Amino acid sequence: MSEDQARLAAHERLSTGALASWMRACASHPWRVMLVWVGIIAALVVLVAAVGGGLKDEFGIPGSDTQRATDLIEAEFASEQGGVLNLVFAAPEGERLDTEERTAAIEEAIARLESQEFAPPDEDTAGIDNVGQPFEDGKVSDDGRIMFVEAQFNKVIFEADRETVVAVQEAVREAVEPAGVVAEFNGDAEFPPIEQGTQELLGLLAALIVLLIVFRTFIAAGIPLALAVVALMTAFLLLFILAGFTEINTVTPLLVSMIGLGVGIDYSLFIVTRFRQLLHDGLSPRDAAAEAGASAGRATIFAGLTVAISVSGLAFFGLDFVTKLGIGSALGVLTTVLIANSLLIAVLAKLGHKVDRLKVPFLRKLDDSEVGRERTPIARWGRWVTRNAKPVFWVLLALGILLASSSALVRLGASDQGTQPTDQTARRAYDLLAEGFGAGFNGPIPIVVDVNGDEGAAQRIFDGVEGLDGVASAGEPQFNDEKTVAIVFVTPDSAPQDQETSDLVTTLRNDVVPAAVEGGDAVAYVAGLTAAFADIADRIYERLPLFLLYIIGVTFVVLAMAFRSIVVSLTAAVTTLLSAFVGFGVLTLVIQEGYLLSLTGLDRTGPIETFVPPIAFAILFGLSMDYMVFLMSRIREEHVHGLSTREAVEHGIAAIGRVVVAAAIIMGTVFAAFILTSDRISKEFGLLLAVAILTDALIVRMTLVPAFFTLLGEKTWYIPGWLDRLLPNITIEPPHDGESPAPTPVTQPEPSEA
Repeated sequence: MSEDQARLAAHERLSTGALASWMRACASHPWRVMLVWVGIIAALVVLVAAVGGGLKDEFGIPGSDTQRATDLIEAEFASEQGGVLNLVFAAPEGERLDTEERTAAIEEAIARLESQEFAPPDEDTAGIDNVGQPFEDGKVSDDGRIMFVEAQFNKVIFEADRETVVAVQEAVREAVEPAGVVAEFNGDAEFPPIEQGTQELLGLLAALIVLLIVFRTFIAAGIPLALAVVALMTAFLLLFILAGFTEINTVTPLLVSMIGLGVGIDYSLFIVTRFRQLLHDGLSPRDAAAEAGASAGRATIFAGLTVAISVSGLAFFGLDFVTKLGIGSALGVLTTVLIANSLLIAVLAKLGHKVDRLKVPFLRKLDDSEVGRERTPIARWGRWVTRNAKPVFWVLLALGILLASSSALVRLGASDQGTQPTDQTARRAYDLLAEGFGAGFNGPIPIVVDVNGDEGAAQRIFDGVEGLDGVASAGEPQFNDEKTVAIVFVTPDSAPQDQETSDLVTTLRNDVVPAAVEGGDAVAYVAGLTAAFADIADRIYERLPLFLLYIIGVTFVVLAMAFRSIVVSLTAAVTTLLSAFVGFGVLTLVIQEGYLLSLTGLDRTGPIETFVPPIAFAILFGLSMDYMVFLMSRIREEHVHGLSTREAVEHGIAAIGRVVVAAAIIMGTVFAAFILTSDRISKEFGLLLAVAILTDALIVRMTLVPAFFTLLGEKTWYIPGWLDRLLPNITIEPPHDGESPAPTPVTQPEPSEA
């Protein structure tokens, strides 16, 4: 028997082991599996109705100055705990608000808000507690054109209270617009809900187009989309059940959508592709489905595990809202893995050859045989890369490092409402307030003083702040009823997101406050938006080494176990870091530096939100490993079955490269669709992840890594003997009939031309 015949014979042996038995059971009893999943989803729907909860944006930073200040305010200023809506009024350019008609209109609006119409019906329902009076000193701009009034609600405003906030805004506009007065709104009670639906539909549409090109049949193309939707729906049900027991913020569903759709389509694409290949090679539908699950499904389990490991590492930062984002992301991935390795296998076994029905017109039939795959452009690309491995590797490495170096320009912080799209009332209110009262008016810095018997501490802080560089004004200390806690509000010259404001926070914390409380028992905490994000950054930098050690270390062990090679594992980790920094670099150039900013729907630059890089890195690290696992699982399989490293790389790219490219385009498109949302943070995640995923899959995995492994030859599969013995013998390729799990093959000398 020739080497090629022996390799093909190895491919044709049916898999054995526990996973293969599970897949064969799913393929043999498809109706039972489908009914079980229908029952599971129905049970989840019932649980959501019974114990499910809603979404709440509450951010805590345990142990930080910001958190201590927040706790003091909540404990000692209980009457001021409700959400605040700033009513911002503006006359036309060059005119004033204090005309008789406009004054009457504004007073009518205020009177309506103070009426029973907007009074809280009970303590659990949002309503207005009190409204400030118009035209008071300090609330009207010097030119008389712009004025603000604060309306305070009886409770903190969450998404469920949005209808009440919108009703208030509509009532104010109805009263003042006939008089030619513009009314805009901001404050912590005004936060537009993150809209979902449009971007997911656009992502699914783009995915359908790619899948039709890949599979050439509507049935095969529809299966990954259907699985992704079912998995996403199941993940959302689990998320809202979890929300009944703990607080889940409004950004979490967005990330679940991003990741759930992406991995749902990618994982099923990988399994369906292998199923069709096996079907076309002559296996029965049941055997083809079971074998696809035992091989491709096995790879998705490893891939899903790496994603779950990565996002679970977010818990190391000790920030509850970041941890919840990781939990939500892991739910999306693990749900997809479970459904792909049970329900999908059952559906494929039931469909059988019907998977090739409903051919796409105008596209010629795809030859999915091994001979046909070797003639594809992807196969020719793989052979070109291996022939030119040395220049390809060094050129791409240099370009990657150059682009990644732009991430050194990044400034982490908190973008303010001045960077939101202009179609949001909060942005328009921000601009009016900045015009009328100065850039820093939108982000006052509260200094919360726990007096502890030192009654003069708050006044000394006020005295120390007045006249300080970067300070526009400071308010006299405001005490609680017992005179035990005071707040000094500092208005900076600069906008909340500006570096000058961050520098001012540092000066207040390091110089002004310590000097004011020195020698006494008073304790003071600098808080506010800018300070909060500085505290988040400090926590992230503090825990970053532990976070990286965990996700890189555990993933290294998992991949070393799967591929029996420390070279493959280290390469995966290092190249993923390269892809991540390329993504961070592009994000910095666009969002912070302003290059091509208009393409994102934004019109003003700002810093990158402090929590975006670690969350995105955790997600990217996991998803990047997906492509590494998909590609290397096939390359290792070819190598185990007798091919040299260079030949295995070429055959692996020919067999699975088309799927990796399609999966990356789908994933990148799904992420890029989220740039279309109105939320700045969603845009940042979408842009960063889209760029990083496309770079990782198309350039790093399909080009840089194959070139590197070609240069290394058989050294690619090196693993120390002691580590090989220590790691469990659970490899990426399944055991076959009459075999134990395949051992690491005996290395052969690499051809000299490699």
